[in-house]
Amino acid sequence: MRITEYVTYDAVGLAELVADGEVTPAELTAAAREAAQAVNPRVNAVVETWQTDDEPRPGSSPLAGVPFLIKDIAVAMAGRRMELGSRLAAGNVSAVDSFLMGRLRRAGLVTFGRTSTPEMAYSTTTEPVLYGATRNPWDLKRSAGGSSGGAGAAVASGVVPIAHATDAAGSIRVPASCNGLFGLKPTRGRVSVGPAFDEVFNGLAVHGSVSRTVRDSAALLDLISGPEPGDPYFAQEPPRPYAEEVTRHPGTLRIGVLTHAWGGHRTTAPVADALSRTVRLLESLGHRVEATEVELGVDWEEFLLSNARQWTANLTAQVDELAAATGRPVDSSTLEPPVLASYHYGQRVSGTEFVSALAVRNRVARSLAQYFDAHDVLLTPTLPELPVPLGTHAEGTAAMDGLDWLRRLFDLSPFTAVSNVTGTPAMSVPVTADAATGLPVGMQFAAGYGKEGLLFRLAGQLEQASPWSGRTPGVWAGNHPGH
Repeated sequence: MRITEYVTYDAVGLAELVADGEVTPAELTAAAREAAQAVNPRVNAVVETWQTDDEPRPGSSPLAGVPFLIKDIAVAMAGRRMELGSRLAAGNVSAVDSFLMGRLRRAGLVTFGRTSTPEMAYSTTTEPVLYGATRNPWDLKRSAGGSSGGAGAAVASGVVPIAHATDAAGSIRVPASCNGLFGLKPTRGRVSVGPAFDEVFNGLAVHGSVSRTVRDSAALLDLISGPEPGDPYFAQEPPRPYAEEVTRHPGTLRIGVLTHAWGGHRTTAPVADALSRTVRLLESLGHRVEATEVELGVDWEEFLLSNARQWTANLTAQVDELAAATGRPVDSSTLEPPVLASYHYGQRVSGTEFVSALAVRNRVARSLAQYFDAHDVLLTPTLPELPVPLGTHAEGTAAMDGLDWLRRLFDLSPFTAVSNVTGTPAMSVPVTADAATGLPVGMQFAAGYGKEGLLFRLAGQLEQASPWSGRTPGVWAGNHPGH
């Protein structure tokens, strides 16, 4: 299969070709490898590929035979490296499959490589020392987002139609927005993160994907969702498959719009303009849309401090475990300045402070639940500005402590972390683009606990009303004919 043909299909479409006997999984993987060779030298999204002898049974699942990439963190594949984007974990090889990896295998996905992540996934840009910066295929001088920036750049540039991603404060939605993709963060407990990572950041982090079509994300979530033995969180099973929700009418939704984020963060003019166009589109589709205020239940500084304590305490435990396993020191030779500063900050978090941080999480979750009693959906920009230039996150980090670093991340992405704290689903939808630059602008839609089905219905409607699959970046595998 030529690359120019390969990139015209989404994952469900490729699986249908396999099921019909028109192409083999091996031929699709060969096309994906060729696509990676064509674009990866420019975007640096894929850090490793490998040969695979996986031969899934055609038609065994809606995604059987589709080439797939996993993120370099949180999903363990037996015999393959998982390095967390860090020199501290360089060369680390997973002994066994994680629960998610087992489900990906049973889904018939052909996993042939891993994508880049910032060190410990501890940033909203992907610029690790270990493998270098991942660049945005729409503008190589700009960030591809993070922490699933490698996944975002790989999908946006046409290497694969869908890729694994994780999200602890926006790490699915931020790269989806930066790269013009669809990305949904599921409800806490929807997808198992076990067995080695049963409570990643005490439930802040979840598994998901970034994709070019809504139906691909829905199909994958159907295949990977559901509890595993010993999971600490549980989300009620949906009434029907998510793949069916994509084509169902969402009805008339009550949608509140928050233009500017909490803590005095202002949305820039290009993004505010994109938000206004999205509101007009929603109104044309019959939804009731109004400006809203959303109470967090705590002030922004308390929200920031509690997150810093929860994040850094978890990070410190993870770093200590890695250092013990590798025999490497915890210093500037193994960790980048923001992560090392956050490690030291976490060492100083007391047990009482940590428990208080969890109490704040509870207050925020209950406050947002009241909002969703009166509204079906909350609409915000995913990010308050266009994708930032590479290097933006690193400015002045040498003088930062762990709280300062988290403030930097939340300043750059103030809308996304709230849904991680509450455990509720949220998605970034590439409804529109910036008129002046052509850069994608993601819009975030959040819903109440367990309401992924509602979001998929709305996303399917938006995809039909304002299609984005025809928009491709300058760095695009489809520009390379292949063999």
